[in-house]
Amino acid sequence: MSEEPVTYDGSDIQVLEGLEAIRKRPGMYVGSTSERGLHELVYAVVGRAVNEVLAGRAGSVEVVLTPDGGVRVTDDGPGIPVEAAGDAGGGPVLEALLTRPHAGADPSGRHAVPMSMFGIGLCVANALSSRLTAEVRRTGVRWVQEYVRGVALTPPVVAGPATGTGTTIAFWPDAGIFGTATQCSYAVLAEHFRELAFLNRRMDISLTDARTPGRSRPVRFHFPGGARDFLAYLVTRRGTPVAPAHLDVFGFECEWEDVRMAATAEVALHWYGSGEERIEGFANSRPNPDGGTHVDGFRDGVAAAVNAYARQHRLLTSADPDLGADRIGEGLTAVVSVKLDRPEFHGATNGRLGGAVVRVRVGQAVRDRLGAWLEQDPERAAALIGRIVRGTPRDRAGRAGALWTEADRAPGL
Repeated sequence: MSEEPVTYDGSDIQVLEGLEAIRKRPGMYVGSTSERGLHELVYAVVGRAVNEVLAGRAGSVEVVLTPDGGVRVTDDGPGIPVEAAGDAGGGPVLEALLTRPHAGADPSGRHAVPMSMFGIGLCVANALSSRLTAEVRRTGVRWVQEYVRGVALTPPVVAGPATGTGTTIAFWPDAGIFGTATQCSYAVLAEHFRELAFLNRRMDISLTDARTPGRSRPVRFHFPGGARDFLAYLVTRRGTPVAPAHLDVFGFECEWEDVRMAATAEVALHWYGSGEERIEGFANSRPNPDGGTHVDGFRDGVAAAVNAYARQHRLLTSADPDLGADRIGEGLTAVVSVKLDRPEFHGATNGRLGGAVVRVRVGQAVRDRLGAWLEQDPERAAALIGRIVRGTPRDRAGRAGALWTEADRAPGL
């Protein structure tokens, strides 16, 4: 070992600030410099526009993957305030959003969609792009500003009169950071936007892949049916041979506010014969692959409603045990979406939702509304609960070698 003294002082510390830090350590801000990182850039830009729609300030968002490798995002909102116009509009102006980390971070609360996992706003896309162009149509004037690797070439300049209002951000990810072969996946973006549109009825977003002639027509994602539409999509993808229009779907949306929590919940479910249970949980429009208290509460409520109906209508005797989660979940597909002002997650990736109050509230809502739904149609309820009580073909084969009856083979309930 060397006997020379080891020195460590302020000169050994490298301080990175602003866009320099983002370009120096891009993985810290977008997760990776692969396809995943490119998608985070898109989500950061699209997120601001989507929240304009959800706030009622805009009607729709258009996303175009351009032939030269760029991405163009347009909304028809009031237009980002431009400082040069002397109108800050009560929020961050264009240059602040594009150059200051966190100036345009994803808004919080249940009425906003956190599109980017890292939540640092537009400046990340600007910093990690070889070129970015911002066009703002506001108060009858069209403003344009261009950036190269996060540095403005000029202040915002007037480019002429504007027809309508809105903002267009076009950016070209820096090949020196992401590599020349890395491209955005149309399929991944389409699935992400579709999911968000299912979870947010007001959301209206279109995606166009102008890189491929066969995909040059925009695909629009707008689902007024919310969780019900989402459930029909999942059931169809599951291979169920029932047209979505003929699905017997139970669903509801509710809201509660008290000193402990302000939240909304939207639930949809459908049983189809046999098959594995599939419950998709979401909190503030983020998927929760590990479930959480909203999914636990959903299962509590379904079990309570089904068992209560079965006992009240003598489908279970006093000597029978309650129907278990495995039996009730056979063939069940469900969407459980909650939106909370202050969600509590377990882990940095938001994979599992916490909060005991959520479980209680969701459980009560599902129990009450599913119970009422079953009572509205005794014939439907008797067929559904009776099938659960009798068990699946696999259960019965294991117990008594029995086979399905024709009634058991009826399509979903």
